[in-house]
Amino acid sequence: YWYKPEISREQAIALLKDKEPGAFIIRDSHSFRGAYGLAMKVASPPPGVIQQSKKGDITNELVRHFLIETSPKGVKLKGCPNEPNFGCLSALVYQHSIMPLALPCKLVIPDRDPMDETKETTSSSSSATDLLKQGAACNVLFINSVEMESLTG
Repeated sequence: YWYKPEISREQAIALLKDKEPGAFIIRDSHSFRGAYGLAMKVASPPPGVIQQSKKGDITNELVRHFLIETSPKGVKLKGCPNEPNFGCLSALVYQHSIMPLALPCKLVIPDRDPMDETKETTSSSSSATDLLKQGAACNVLFINSVEMESLTG
């Protein structure tokens, strides 16, 4: 849900400005070929931004942008010497969801598509029938909950 290669910087801001801090989207950078843009919602803008935008509305400034550069060693945040190289975007996202490192806060991995315009219902739980009508179905098997035979040979 977090990788949206085709969206613009403005679309990313529109999607994230009403989300909680840590919400993010990674997109293909339009300015730097082969690089990625990380747009993330933060709790408060940097001090310099507050002074510059005294017009009142700073909601767009709460979405910060970072460049993720690619190299033969992997991917990393550009301009952050204390950031390691990660083998792939998923590894970078996962690590930053545990520890913010050079980012202003930890990334919050989304559990639904931020571009999905369907509004959430007021109740936090849906009945199994409602979920099945939406196409949700799965089988769950807990490890060590049933006897298994192993075949070898």
